[in-house]
Amino acid sequence: MAKQKTVFYCQNCGAESAKWVGKCPSCNEWNTYVEEVVKKEGSGAMVGNFRPAPSEPRLIQDVSPEVVNRIESGSVELDRVLGGGIVPGSLILLGGEPGIGKSTLLLQVAIKLDKKILYVSGEESAEQIKLRAERIGIKSESCYLLAETGLNEVFSNAEKIRPEILVIDSIQTLHSDRLEATPGSVSQVKECTSQLLKYAKQTHIPVFLVGHINKDGAIAGPKVLEHMVDTVLQFEGDRNMVYRILRTIKNRFGSTAELGIYEMQGTGLREVTNPSEILILPREENMSGVAIGATMEGNRPLLIEVQALVSPATYGTPQRSTTGYDPKRLNMLLAVLEKRIGLRLSSQDVFLNIAGGLKIQDPSLDMAICAAIYSSYEERPISEKICFAGEIGLGGEVRSVTQIDSRIMEAEKLGFEKIVISRHQSKSAVVTNANIKVIPSGKLSSVYSDLFGS
Repeated sequence: MAKQKTVFYCQNCGAESAKWVGKCPSCNEWNTYVEEVVKKEGSGAMVGNFRPAPSEPRLIQDVSPEVVNRIESGSVELDRVLGGGIVPGSLILLGGEPGIGKSTLLLQVAIKLDKKILYVSGEESAEQIKLRAERIGIKSESCYLLAETGLNEVFSNAEKIRPEILVIDSIQTLHSDRLEATPGSVSQVKECTSQLLKYAKQTHIPVFLVGHINKDGAIAGPKVLEHMVDTVLQFEGDRNMVYRILRTIKNRFGSTAELGIYEMQGTGLREVTNPSEILILPREENMSGVAIGATMEGNRPLLIEVQALVSPATYGTPQRSTTGYDPKRLNMLLAVLEKRIGLRLSSQDVFLNIAGGLKIQDPSLDMAICAAIYSSYEERPISEKICFAGEIGLGGEVRSVTQIDSRIMEAEKLGFEKIVISRHQSKSAVVTNANIKVIPSGKLSSVYSDLFGS
């Protein structure tokens, strides 16, 4: 009887070791090595009915670039995040928390597309998937369901059906007979992803993979999984709220700055084509501590409601709490307000919230955040017809931001009467309609004198 071969894998980064080590030399994490039994067949072994074809090196001048005809998924938000559609032969990884709607999103895309789809589920039966499809209310005559966890059987059925798109839900449930490790282990996830990558590249069939995330919010499994795929999508949102955000973490065929927004309903996910309208709620009365900022997510302009609350600190050390914004940048803006404007915030608790559950890193929200903090501190409301777009420097100056024309047009479309921008962009900003007034400003102090007359 042949002796079993065991290998130790790091559950965090996928590094391999012949023996157990306490601290991983690759990612410096402690107690992440797990022993797994590995048994590999010969290199010529065939996986299912799919045998990887050998490749030969070619001179770079002999390689002719192919014109990529993207496949429209039927979802405008998904196509935007992918960079214009699904690229044939791409391997796309979709990650998110349990119950956030990953399976619903891909099933919705699968039954909407007028193409032959093979939807493989290792977590649900075909009957359960059928019930979800009936709840969505869309019928399809070209979507095949397969409840299977064996990679060999998946390739065998794919060879029979010959789908145009393959969906795997989820990669942690698949296992290959070439390894004796358990499904979901590092070696199984790497092996199955590697075989699916070869299948996608050689057949030019796009493959979607659903991936679970761990308690830290990262996709479960080795980090090398994200390096192997072409695109990594993150589906975010609070399960207690209706809005879901689709972000691009990695994209070899497009930008990583795009964002898609969905609304979870009883009949599935509804695309939110104009998110600014849902992110800014109508106010019955003017409240202090609320300001509207014009930001950009990729090429999409968004108007975000910024909420700030400034109150005297109950304890000795004042609190600095943020939701959806970088706390370090908030501390920098508070220092600028105290040094350049004269606000005494060292004895005040400051709470900041980006409405709608968004996480924003665009520095163009700086002016709106400072305005909301100033408004809450002075108990003086800001007009709901004014928005802001400007970065604040350490000297209290208002700096330029990118794509200012798109921000102005979005503000005008939503009915805003004024927008405050940097004076360095006032001449370069091209406003085609005079329905919105552009207020140039060079210093943070002048912004408040224009707003409050002080």
